[in-house]
Amino acid sequence: MVAVRRLVIDVLKPHEPSLLAFTEQVAAVDSVEGATGSLIELDQEVQNVKITVEGTDLDFDDLESTVEELGGTVHSVDEVGCGDILVEERPTHQDG
Repeated sequence: MVAVRRLVIDVLKPHEPSLLAFTEQVAAVDSVEGATGSLIELDQEVQNVKITVEGTDLDFDDLESTVEELGGTVHSVDEVGCGDILVEERPTHQDG
């Protein structure tokens, strides 16, 4: 099976833990080498955040378990990068 090297996940999380603490915990998952958390939307009770993680062989189940342990829910997987190298998305004629 080909290694998963990048995942971008859409997460719904409570206000606590903070986005900083939440992203730190996601980054601490064994298969994760780096993580970025971005606030997408904020309401009175929850935050919608985008979490981008990279590693040499990401374990989605471990990531999802960590998100759930922190009180969050994975809404969707919005991007997946697999293989020996990461291919950056490029605009195409269909995007215009």
